[in-house]
Amino acid sequence: MKIGYARVSTSRQEESLQIQRDALVAAGCDPKHVYGDRISGTKWSRSELGKALAYMREGDTLVVTRLDRLGRNMREAVNTIADLGERGMNVKCLDPELDTSRPQDRVVTNIMLALAEWERDLLVTRTREGVAHARAEGRVAGPKPKLTPEQVRLIRKAVDGGESVASVARSFSVSRQTVYRALDKA
Repeated sequence: MKIGYARVSTSRQEESLQIQRDALVAAGCDPKHVYGDRISGTKWSRSELGKALAYMREGDTLVVTRLDRLGRNMREAVNTIADLGERGMNVKCLDPELDTSRPQDRVVTNIMLALAEWERDLLVTRTREGVAHARAEGRVAGPKPKLTPEQVRLIRKAVDGGESVASVARSFSVSRQTVYRALDKA
């Protein structure tokens, strides 16, 4: 039996999760046995993957759309694949097309997992370097403030004068939460 597993990093990626589910069903997975997590790949605990692995029996195949959906890093993905292999189960990846029931694909899988981990490490390194460079230049990471210091001063004056936060927020075209945050920081 083919068991499907899909994963996205955030709940905002619901469409991507559905696309993965559709691909897994198209690849022959039973729709009742397509599991999906909404959690970062860096997290250890992925409850739906655990359910999929617990459901599998000897001769079953775990199908994923991409290898990086399977583990936090190369070691975890390789361990998962090895554990399944020891239990008489296989892993099939749709992109690129790999199937651990074929010996040549097991070698390619290990190489690809190593490259994926290296790519992730490079991304993390570049991100850290970019943030450090921005800080060195006096820039702060994150979105630009919605209100200038002068606007915050005017908001404080208006609220202290008895105007409602909702009214002030409307007049500055921001949310009430933005006004509250500005008042807390001021």
